[in-house]
Amino acid sequence: MINRGAQAEQWAAHYLQKQGLKLIEQNYRSRFGEIDLIMQDGATLVFVEVRLRRNADFGGAAASIDVRKQQRIIRTSQQYLSGLARTPACRFDAVLLGDVQGNDALWLKNAFDA
Repeated sequence: MINRGAQAEQWAAHYLQKQGLKLIEQNYRSRFGEIDLIMQDGATLVFVEVRLRRNADFGGAAASIDVRKQQRIIRTSQQYLSGLARTPACRFDAVLLGDVQGNDALWLKNAFDA
């Protein structure tokens, strides 16, 4: 049986693909952390954090992407980019979900800066 986090990531990948993004990699890991989805949006490489929160206690899904989590994502993205021949334009997005079916889904483009 697939876990809720993996279900949320699958839903987000499918949703973003329907919006025209191309899936490059899922669950990219480095010694710094993990990036849920790496996608292509035109000429821009998009690093996507998927967050699933049933309720808004403690700030909900958006608040769970704190500065420490952002720094891990940034370091992991730098590791990914170091393996490319050239560095494309990049951005950091977040997909926030209330449940694994995508109810109350919110796609935040440029959720934070590096």
